[in-house]
Amino acid sequence: MNYQHAFHAGNHADVLKHVVLLAICDALTAKPTPCFALDTHAGGGVYRLLEARARRTAEADDGINLLLASSPKQPLLRRYLDAVAACRAAHGADAYPGSPWLLAHALRAQDRIACCEIEPAAAGALRRALGGDPRVSVHAGDGYAAMKSLLPPRHGAQRFNRGLVLIDPPYEAQAAEFDIAWRAMRETLARWPQGIQALWYPIKQRRTLSPFLRAASKLQTRSTLLVELLVRKDDSPLRMNGSGLLLLDPPWQLATALAPALDELRALLGEDVGADTRLHWLREPA
Repeated sequence: MNYQHAFHAGNHADVLKHVVLLAICDALTAKPTPCFALDTHAGGGVYRLLEARARRTAEADDGINLLLASSPKQPLLRRYLDAVAACRAAHGADAYPGSPWLLAHALRAQDRIACCEIEPAAAGALRRALGGDPRVSVHAGDGYAAMKSLLPPRHGAQRFNRGLVLIDPPYEAQAAEFDIAWRAMRETLARWPQGIQALWYPIKQRRTLSPFLRAASKLQTRSTLLVELLVRKDDSPLRMNGSGLLLLDPPWQLATALAPALDELRALLGEDVGADTRLHWLREPA
């Protein structure tokens, strides 16, 4: 695997993904019963935005750094910046939290988190970042395999009827990754139908997503939502122009809460007139 997220940490895609992730966590923790989260492609847990890899691309300058300089007004964006500030208080002024750290930050003592990472160096960094947290188990292996072996989730005699599966692959397999993810999500719906599933995906040319989205619309969910942010027009195959999350059975009223936050993100992070957002139900809730 050649992909290293340290080159891309804190970019506009991370901003969108992590705003949505925290909003889902807050919905889960609004109820007292314990929940479970599985992060299938967890990465290193915490990144340094001033290290050489991050500065080589400087993608954070058009993502988290731009947002930090903008003082956003929407509560979901302030919630996200508060989490980044908490990570920096713990790990240093240039730290940026990956999704495993955000899950550990947002969830409670009674909740459990499983993080999978197949790349050995990243798995080691993840253990160093979160290995002391008794709620978190780190698995060095394939995240899609973990969706079979770890679901439905149990901790001792305890079963979890609520929770989240976050699928954030590097898309090194390009279009084939969508087929792999779709099959894994379909199997997870049968294995753990109570869980929320969130698949992150890049957007270069939106038309190339059409086959996958048609397949996703046929998944037997209670509801299926697309959340997208474009920072520029989606007409170039050479760079990531935006990103999205496919949400299976998202929390009630999540779309309503996200709408104004997405509008502010477009205004703050959009680079030209092609900047856009999308909240679209592939399957509307009953």
